[in-house]
Amino acid sequence: MSCVNDRFLAAEPKFRIRARYTDTTITVYQAYRPGIGLAAARDGRFPGEWKRDRMTWIKPSFLWMMYRCGWGTKEGQETVLAVEIDRAGFEWALRHACLSHYVSGVHTDRAAWKRELGRAPARVQWDPERDLHHNALPCRSLQLGLAGEAARRYADEWIVGIQDVTPLARQVHAAVRAGKPEEAGALLPEERAYPVAEDVLARLRA
Repeated sequence: MSCVNDRFLAAEPKFRIRARYTDTTITVYQAYRPGIGLAAARDGRFPGEWKRDRMTWIKPSFLWMMYRCGWGTKEGQETVLAVEIDRAGFEWALRHACLSHYVSGVHTDRAAWKRELGRAPARVQWDPERDLHHNALPCRSLQLGLAGEAARRYADEWIVGIQDVTPLARQVHAAVRAGKPEEAGALLPEERAYPVAEDVLARLRA
């Protein structure tokens, strides 16, 4: 199920994590220049030039990644990766995350939010989900930023496998350009509502 599908729009909650997942793993997407992306897909881990001391953003939504990287056409984002990671690691990041911006009612005040943001190894941002034409939808897509300990754990402990899905991005984009939305939609990875403990999600709703 995806909020990209029109028949679910009315019932889909605004804040929900939708992802491709198994009992033990969840797939997230990133896009890199070929020097990093192709090496990562080949070796199943990020190369030495991948900086563990920088924040890295992972996205469970394939279509939001396509919006962000322009179907793999933007400079520095030509290689689209599907990174399969351990669910326990992903959920550790959620439990240790802070919203990327201040929200009244979620945080006591701006000072408290800034303190939490400074300590948190992960941060959450909710952006409008996108359809096949990159139009914004009412439901939101999770972006999870990993820094410090979270980035290191992601690169060195959580990754189960890395796949280059640039060919899939190009195939879906070609179907969209050809005016074949049903064909394009059938190619999309199946993303379902991801089960998250309510106390975790409640703290991260924007």
